[in-house]
Amino acid sequence: MTGPAAPLPAGERMMQRLVVSAGAASEPAADMADLAEVVRSLMAVQTYRDTRVRLGGGLFDVVITGSGAQARFVVALLDEIQDGCGPVIEDPCNGWLYWLVPPGSAGQWAPHSHAVCLGGPHTITLPSLNRAVPPGPFWHRPPASDRLVPLGPLREALAQLSPEPTPHAALADRLGITL
Repeated sequence: MTGPAAPLPAGERMMQRLVVSAGAASEPAADMADLAEVVRSLMAVQTYRDTRVRLGGGLFDVVITGSGAQARFVVALLDEIQDGCGPVIEDPCNGWLYWLVPPGSAGQWAPHSHAVCLGGPHTITLPSLNRAVPPGPFWHRPPASDRLVPLGPLREALAQLSPEPTPHAALADRLGITL
């Protein structure tokens, strides 16, 4: 015959409550749904699939410039200044470079004659990590560790080198914005 069960230590009771409150394992907790979506998207890129991600949040914003010779000089200048530019996607169909910059940059970005900065609620399609040449968008500079393109040096280099063509009119048309 067994007696009443011994009470669980406080640590075990707390763990049981956490497990119960977390809900089913296949569904993210309500406050983690965005994080789960981001992780799934980034895993898709890592497994060599293009994937669409929302800008802003905790990931990155994007600065869009023309992809001509002057923009390539900006990449080279940033490589020199900080021992690596940071992640840049080239879109040969539109003739643009997408510079991945720290999240929140769009809110700090003053109008620039040769670049546009976008954050949330906009999205971008990240090419798979193994795409380094066309067709379609590809990694001109693939991501390395946790480095993003620094906003200040990028802005200064863009002002100095003035890459063309400017993306303003084409981007406004694509987003349905009247200039």
